Amino acid sequence: MAVETTTITKPKSNVVTLTIDGVEVKTTRGKRILEAALDNGIYIPNLCALRDIKLPTGACRLCQVKIEDRRGFVTACSEPAADRMVVYSNTTEVNEQRRKVLHILLARHPHVCLTCHRRERCKPGDVCLRLPSVDEQQCILCAKNGRCELQKAVDFIGIGEMPYPYNHRGFPIEMENPFIVRNNNLCILCGKCVRVCHEIRGAEAISFNLRGKNTYIGGAFGKTLIDSGCKFCAACVDVCPVGALMERPSLWKGAPDRTVTTICPYCGVGCQLNLDIKDEKITRVAPDQKGPANKGQACVKGKFGLDFVNSPERLTSPLIKQKNGEFIEASWGEAFDLITSKLANCKGSKFVAISSAKCTNEDNFVFQKFTRAVMGTNNIDHCARL
Repeated sequence: MAVETTTITKPKSNVVTLTIDGVEVKTTRGKRILEAALDNGIYIPNLCALRDIKLPTGACRLCQVKIEDRRGFVTACSEPAADRMVVYSNTTEVNEQRRKVLHILLARHPHVCLTCHRRERCKPGDVCLRLPSVDEQQCILCAKNGRCELQKAVDFIGIGEMPYPYNHRGFPIEMENPFIVRNNNLCILCGKCVRVCHEIRGAEAISFNLRGKNTYIGGAFGKTLIDSGCKFCAACVDVCPVGALMERPSLWKGAPDRTVTTICPYCGVGCQLNLDIKDEKITRVAPDQKGPANKGQACVKGKFGLDFVNSPERLTSPLIKQKNGEFIEASWGEAFDLITSKLANCKGSKFVAISSAKCTNEDNFVFQKFTRAVMGTNNIDHCARL
């Protein structure tokens, strides 16, 4: 009599181990080679890759790598990492392929600084007095100088003589709104701004317009951002690898003295933000890619609404209202004494507290605890209670 046997298959580990340029790295199953490399401190040039996108495009072709025992090259942003895979990302052959791609990209982007033979002597992106015309577009005139992914890729790969001339397209710089400046003369059509707007933010406010050599990125159906339903979250600005999209309030503020990580004060979501600080003032806000609540995203208030921190009209000390309606400055001790003397007579059912969704969760928690534990009442409500 035959006896049926049941085979128990051991579940696959969620960890993948592969080798990149001789370094053994571990990553989560399902992640692609580019993510595995960047997460482990191995730089692979890329201009179009986006995290949290299910279907990568491989549009820029700069992340090409060689996989052992496989013909040709693959794009690291689209190839899933696999166990025992051996990847070569920084060989002469691979970089020569990338160099050919860069030649094509730089034909539509000002490259007088990027390809200058004196870069080894001069500081990259520095002021140049050797150019034939002061109107020549150069890195030092770009507000994203020093934060440009194209600069980083060129420095890594190296570019010598350009086989193709730069074709200036003559786009007017768009400055119709107070938040975002668009300069399509710097755009390399990587498509990151379009994809983040469509697939992550869901606004679909920008798109590719026209076709072929006339293709440009702008408001959907050729409209301005204001008319195309843009929410001005500036996710497109945050992912732009060049200076085609810039935050208007921080334009020409210069390199920051330092960057500080903080939590957005506008609501209880807890978005993590990186603040560029110069001369003790906030010059630029960028959502933190590692923020557990927002994962590199922010709303228009978090991105552009923190200018109040630098306002000279901000109160720096408490004000106490007099009987004649006039406000006079007081110390914090005087203010707290006045508040506690007033609240002492309002305990129990006499007291009502109204909270706000514009406060952080921590502030709202402390406020309800104060209302219940100190004032002795459950009379507390919230402006977002539906």
